[in-house]
Formats: sequence, structure tokens, C-alpha cells
Amino acid sequence: MEFPRTNLYRRVMDFSPRTAGSGSNNSKGSAGSRRSETKDKDGRAAPRYAAIKQSICDAVRDGHLKPGDRVPSEAELVQQFDVSRMTANRALRELQAAGILVRRAGSGSFIAEPKPIGQIIEIRNIAEEIRERGHVYRARVVQNDEIRANAEMAALLEVPVGTKLFHSIIVHHEAEFPIQLEERFVLASAAPDYGKMDFTQTTPNEYLTQTAPLERVEHRVRAEMPDARTHGMLGLSDAEPVLRMTRRTWSHSRLVSHAWLTHPGSRFELSAAFSIDD
Repeated sequence: MEFPRTNLYRRVMDFSPRTAGSGSNNSKGSAGSRRSETKDKDGRAAPRYAAIKQSICDAVRDGHLKPGDRVPSEAELVQQFDVSRMTANRALRELQAAGILVRRAGSGSFIAEPKPIGQIIEIRNIAEEIRERGHVYRARVVQNDEIRANAEMAALLEVPVGTKLFHSIIVHHEAEFPIQLEERFVLASAAPDYGKMDFTQTTPNEYLTQTAPLERVEHRVRAEMPDARTHGMLGLSDAEPVLRMTRRTWSHSRLVSHAWLTHPGSRFELSAAFSIDD
């Protein structure tokens, strides 16, 4: 994306470097006056490359430069700050290393887009996961009932006793093998049609994502020995442990779902891959 050079030059350069203890911050002052105004935290004259970095960082912080905006070239910085090309280059390199700028060969330097923060365990539709592996997905709905919260259920969803909820139990199969037992309590006022859904055709995850968009998610995972009901529903071998994930989700500032997702220890694993930036 190309941005008008003259306008961006003016937007950055009209912001002189912030000073420590200086009574003047006139952007029209000379390069020499800016040299004397820019100081470090100990009151000493700051390096010239630091003045360039501070000017650009201040413009980003104050909203005068936004992600995708082009910043002045080395030659423009040399002229504006009365520095060598090496000094201007160092300022841009350090801003790039800090993730503030991205430099594109032949185009210039631009304010970087903020990096997204991802969760190690993602919220994914289990039906899609299974199909992506090339296997057939099938769901068996054990129950999907409208209930009134007793004390235990009310505590799970942090609502008063008697609140209308839905309680579903579904066994998800991969290539005819049970891979996940999902037991879920859902706040009826947040997902009023949950009890009418045919969860052999869609999944609770898919419905809730559309009806109550995720705002916050909490995960806990533990290994444990299953009870008799879980053992039978998942077709477990004797003494086989399970991985049990507790998942709570919020939407519109309220807790809307509490689920236990239980997987056979021998047929399931949790994994994540991520990069560590320098």
C-alpha cells in the first residue's frame, strides 16, 4: 500500500522529539535547538538516533501515525534532524527490531500492524477438525434438555438458583470411534434456541459461536480416571485414563457456557505450535 510522501513527512516531522525538562516543544525550531532539547533520563544529551526514534514513537502513541502509514526515508530524516545517514539508518533499524516498523524493499518503512495474541488451545469446531483429517464425523446426542439450575449448576454459571439453562450431552465420533464426550450447561437467555437444535447436523460450538460471539474463554485440562458412565460412552479399555478439558466461555460480559470435554487418553492428544519472536 503506497501513501503520499509529502503528507506523511509533514505528519511525523511536525512532531519534534519530546524533551525532559524543556520548556519549549516548538516543532518549527532548528535542528540545532532540537539537539540541545533532547535529553536522556539523567539529563544528558541523548544520541541523535534516539531523537528520531522518540519522534516516531510519539507520533504513533498520539495517533498521528497509524498502522500502515509510511514514515520518512533515511534521506528525509537526515535533512530534518541534521544527522548522518548512518544515524538515520540506525534509528529505523532499531524501530524495526522493536516491531514498531516494517521495512519493505523499494517502498520504504511503514508503521507495523499490531501482532495478534493467540491462545495455545484454540476454540475449534470438532466436526471441522475431524473432516480436515479426512475422516467421517458423526454425533450421537444423548440429551439436550431445558432445566432449572440447582445450587450446583447455578454455581457453574454464576447465576441464581432456578435460572433457565440447557443441559446437553453429546458423543462425537471420528471414523465411528467415540473421540469426545461433551457435557455442557448453557445459559438459556444467551442462546434461546439451543434446546431446539439438531446437534447431529451442527455442533454446540458452531451454534454458540454464531449466537453468542466469544468474548473470553477459560480452559483447564487434567488427566483423570473416568467414571463408569464416561467409560461406557467412550468405549474405553480397562484402566484407560482420559483427558478432561473444562471450558468456560463469556459473551457480552456474561458467562454463557460451562462444558466438560472428555477424550480417551489413547485416542487423543492436545498440541500447539507457535513461534517465538526475537
